[in-house]
Amino acid sequence: MNIHEAMAATAAAIRSVRIPPINYETEIHSAVRDALISHGIHFDHEVKLAPRNRIDFLTHDQIGIEVKKGKPYSQAVFNQLERYAVFSEVQGIILVIQRYQDVPEEVNGKPCISIGLNKLWGISSR
Repeated sequence: MNIHEAMAATAAAIRSVRIPPINYETEIHSAVRDALISHGIHFDHEVKLAPRNRIDFLTHDQIGIEVKKGKPYSQAVFNQLERYAVFSEVQGIILVIQRYQDVPEEVNGKPCISIGLNKLWGISSR
């Protein structure tokens, strides 16, 4: 499977997530974990890429998944994605965020997408 097929399969799994209003980011982690498992996507959770660089999920197809609750400061999130995209273990990045946030199509030459959980429910997040 090439990186674009892996990104599409992983994104499809995550887009199946439907969660009610949440209080903790760990609830999103649980929903994403369950979706990946149910779609047969193998992954590791809380992967340490380097000191002070721990990505929430890394699939065995090298898709990094970063989870955010609410709508955090967008530049800080982008900086985090940019750091993760430097690592050879990460060949694509998916931001899973409660409220949608735009991301570039590529970060450091690697494909990147954002999935807003509220948008999956049809809730405007802007």
